[in-house]
Amino acid sequence: MTTEPSIHYPDWKAPVDDGAVLIWPEPGQLLADTRENQSRLASAERVLIQNTPLPDLRRAMRAFVGHQDDAQPLLGTGHQTELYHAGVWVKDVLIDQAARKINGQAMHFAVDTDHPKHLNIRWPGASYAVTDDPRMATAAWCGQLAPPTPAHVASIDAAARRDFASLHFEPPLIEYLESLRRLSLESTNLSSMLTNAQHELDWKLGLRHHALTVSPALLSGPYLAFVHHIMSRAAKFATDYNAALEDYRDRERIKTRMRPMPDLFIHSQSTETPFWLDNLNDGTRTRPSVFPIDDGWLLELVSGEEFIFRTAVDADAAAASLKQFLARTNHRLSPRALTLTIFLRLLVVAQFVHGIGGARYDQVSDAIIRSHFGIAPPKFSVTTATLFFPGAVDQPRVCLPCIKRDGHRLQHAVLGERKRELVAQIASLPRKSQAREAAFIELHRARRSAIEQSEEIKRWEQSLRDAELQLQREEVIFDRELFYAVQSRERLGMMIDNYRDAFSG
Repeated sequence: MTTEPSIHYPDWKAPVDDGAVLIWPEPGQLLADTRENQSRLASAERVLIQNTPLPDLRRAMRAFVGHQDDAQPLLGTGHQTELYHAGVWVKDVLIDQAARKINGQAMHFAVDTDHPKHLNIRWPGASYAVTDDPRMATAAWCGQLAPPTPAHVASIDAAARRDFASLHFEPPLIEYLESLRRLSLESTNLSSMLTNAQHELDWKLGLRHHALTVSPALLSGPYLAFVHHIMSRAAKFATDYNAALEDYRDRERIKTRMRPMPDLFIHSQSTETPFWLDNLNDGTRTRPSVFPIDDGWLLELVSGEEFIFRTAVDADAAAASLKQFLARTNHRLSPRALTLTIFLRLLVVAQFVHGIGGARYDQVSDAIIRSHFGIAPPKFSVTTATLFFPGAVDQPRVCLPCIKRDGHRLQHAVLGERKRELVAQIASLPRKSQAREAAFIELHRARRSAIEQSEEIKRWEQSLRDAELQLQREEVIFDRELFYAVQSRERLGMMIDNYRDAFSG
């Protein structure tokens, strides 16, 4: 097991300013880390996964995703199949620019096995679900959802053309919707459609990364060998997994055991595994546990079908038998978040690029890789950016607290000198006397009457209503999580130039 010291992780923060970028580590170091990761993983013969040297599984897995040159660095990133914002999209920009600098390849892994979310196309005054599949709120994973009907895409397209004409620019969203309308007749599910449409848009913007939905890779031999390795060592892996989480919680002073994700359940009679067991017959999924038996760990389905994971089996045989079992029972073992990035970082890429959230979680992955697989974790990188809606930065933002403070001051000053006279009268009267109480009532009556008659306060009330409406609009135009295709082509091009410049040294 490696004794390499723990890595120091900064406290990454998303940029506040429009157009600002975060890249960690700095580009030169990122490229050096990529080369180092590539070299170390390609020569890690002593690291065994299901009794097979890691480099052998890496070569096979990289060939499966279409990367045949074992010496060429592959930079990767991933995200759920959703309408992600520019701060996520720039991960693809980074892998594209970094790959060009070191004669590598770049690949986006579209995770179609996660729960559906962020599937509304929004711009000021509008929000449209990207599909009219009624299961959008109930599907267990995004790959279950159907593509939108052409009529549904056409209705979004008509609204977008109308609204953006009044905004005086045509976003790449229009081209994106044209792709969706064509792909809606060709795609088997929403995830593949979104992945292909976004990849097509990125190529029009000049990016040259590849894109792959994750679910086909879950049938590959190297992935199934990786699954078999973990399941056949369930107690050891769960112990290492939970210890890494506990260390992270201590370091970050997190009190709840549910963050950043819950521990794996460990009991003498069963152990939870870091996968989803997807029932492809009925579209449900469960958190599978395995049960210790004399010669391995038993997975039992509700139907009574059983599979035994044994540590001594070689990778090819393990993968073949597991693949046969899953095909026969029409099930799938999908990785949860940490498991997926561990798999990609060890068996596929030479550099994995995270956003801030994923990078925080992958600090846990680093500890698992180090403790369970006995190798210094390959270094990952982090990037994000902030892009508001075009034109937002030229608009002064409304200060609702400021306007409310002005109103508070107006309402208390509305009586002018008359208020001072009434306050002085109240102060001169005996405490708890009827006369004092009557004077106090007269003060508030006079104040209410003056407020009702004040033209200045009426103007303020109208300004408050206008500000509240403006604030609702600003919630959209200053929302950094708008789908990146609603930006202007010029602003997306500016962001690509920012990354090109960052890697030009």
